[in-house]
Amino acid sequence: MSPMMTHTTPPDAQPVPLETRGSATPILSIDLQQIRLNHHAICAAFPDALVYYAVKANPAPEVLASLTAAGCRFDVASLGEARAALLAGAEGCHLSYTTTVKKAADIKAAHELGVRVFAADSADEIDKIAGAAPGSRVFVRIAVDDSQGTAAAPFGSKFGCEPELAADLLRRVARVGLVPAGVSFHVGSQQLDVDAWEQPIAAAATICRQVGWELPLLNLGGGLPAGYTEPVPALSQYAAAINQSLDRHFGGSRPQLILEPGRAIAASAGTTECEVVQVTHRRGERWVYLDVGRYGGLAETENEMIIYPMCAPDVGGPLGPVIVAGPTADGDDILYQRHRPELPLALRAGDRVRIGCTGAYTATYSSVSFNGLPPLRMRVVDSTLASRGSR
Repeated sequence: MSPMMTHTTPPDAQPVPLETRGSATPILSIDLQQIRLNHHAICAAFPDALVYYAVKANPAPEVLASLTAAGCRFDVASLGEARAALLAGAEGCHLSYTTTVKKAADIKAAHELGVRVFAADSADEIDKIAGAAPGSRVFVRIAVDDSQGTAAAPFGSKFGCEPELAADLLRRVARVGLVPAGVSFHVGSQQLDVDAWEQPIAAAATICRQVGWELPLLNLGGGLPAGYTEPVPALSQYAAAINQSLDRHFGGSRPQLILEPGRAIAASAGTTECEVVQVTHRRGERWVYLDVGRYGGLAETENEMIIYPMCAPDVGGPLGPVIVAGPTADGDDILYQRHRPELPLALRAGDRVRIGCTGAYTATYSSVSFNGLPPLRMRVVDSTLASRGSR
């Protein structure tokens, strides 16, 4: 990995603090201007790629509508996500239904809505698509070796066929009357190694040679990271590494690229405002209990996978390390115990804490009513309009 590191958000596109004083907590605010800036930065770094936003990251109707207006396409993981994208103004032909485990009824319904691109990693899934969505284009998804631990959320062995089986599956796609679209893969969410795409790109090129014909598309999946509390490689570094791999393995016959970013578009656009429920000292440690926790949208703090930036903007004075826990009666509802965020020593019950970079994989992870608590509320604003005095 290159030693040059920076946040993926460009310097002139830092998230605008969203005013939530007076609002009941917890509340997640999403800034559409930041969504657009992040999408634009990815398109600029990968000008030859088709960008399909991973709807699962944040399916807020306003987010989808804003991205539709910006010319973005959509990667959907369910029939519900496909419908949400269509309601936001997207066209069915700009949707890609790329999870490899789908009900035949959902494939059929998506096809009826105009979806024409699907993914599979098994013969059974290919046959389901052939029966429910005849004539569609199909990616064959291959497994990626993510044992190096450079992604915060690897996919392991749940998805993807062995690369040596992919050529036979692509031939099967053609044999049952479908159109082989190409190879797809995913290197893991919040991928910090810019070279993580090298091995699957090499495998995809080998598969193309084995099939005996050129495949029109190569789906690089997601994985582009967001900058949380630590800097991450710049988008330009990812683009340079990927382009070098493509030149090395495909030469002058590289296929059309597809990217499926979710976190990199939505994360930095979100800020969660919450309230301190209690500050307690236990066995020499300072504990801060918030009214939001792992069951209220911060599920990615499990195993401290994602470290969100935290601050208490209205409380001054010196800072000190804390253990941060959520409000529920569950003993596992602890956000950070190994990593110790620094919060003001003067912090008390009733004070507000702001959690940054929470725009992706939060509201949709929130439980319905665990411990009787409501799901995380979300509001959507546009800082561009707010700066013009018309919030």
